[in-house]
Amino acid sequence: MDTHKVGSDTTVLADSLAVPGIGHLPANAYVVTATEPVVVDTGLSLPDRDFVEALGEVADPADVRWIWLTHPDRDHTGGIFDLLDAAPDARVVTTFLGLGIMSTERPLPMDRVYFLNPGESLDVGDRALHAFRPPLFDNPSTVGFYDDRTRICFSSDCFGGPMPSAEIAESGHASDLKPEDLRAAQLLWATIDSPWVHLVDAEKYRATIAPLREMNPEIVLCTHLPPAVRMTDRMLGTIASVPDSDPFVGPDQAALEQLLASFEPGGLTPA
Repeated sequence: MDTHKVGSDTTVLADSLAVPGIGHLPANAYVVTATEPVVVDTGLSLPDRDFVEALGEVADPADVRWIWLTHPDRDHTGGIFDLLDAAPDARVVTTFLGLGIMSTERPLPMDRVYFLNPGESLDVGDRALHAFRPPLFDNPSTVGFYDDRTRICFSSDCFGGPMPSAEIAESGHASDLKPEDLRAAQLLWATIDSPWVHLVDAEKYRATIAPLREMNPEIVLCTHLPPAVRMTDRMLGTIASVPDSDPFVGPDQAALEQLLASFEPGGLTPA
């Protein structure tokens, strides 16, 4: 994991996953050092990750007051229960549906939950965080937010894209890629993560992008993309074109067998 600041009071806790045939997918969490500190998502659910330890390099976990869960997929919830133990005054910002999804595996303690729907705002002492539904999402409980003090938009999975290396995924910026390469990566991720986009009315879908355009964030922080600074117009153009792109078709069994054959006998990494 790599930890670095974006702007004056926002920190990226950057991680990534190597996806064979795809690239290195960023898996970021964030810390907003507001008067009431906010942690945005809690990292990967893998046994070799210690999210609270990584967070401790940025802030005292005991000071955290809010855990904004953009949605309860396993790549967003890895450290949530350890963080609830380490931050006794923190509450989890989620929705009714998000709470229900969490309850199918390990329920959140009800007295630690705070329901917030798109269109509502959360007061964190020195600013308000404005909740919205991103145009692209893979979980119906997804809620991102806009911090109008810093002009940073936290977009959850929307705008994601695999990177060509772990170094760029964890320590780089979206602008490290050529525009055409970034566009291709974001279109690939959009069709993988939000396949429904090919089934809906394209113009109705594009209308959901308008609030983001009006928001006009200076920085977009996505779970699955390095920080994107002053790139909003270009990225909005990319996601507007997703309905016109080719649907993603995953590898079949023959491709899996070919992949497995490339592994060292008894090993877990490709030769």
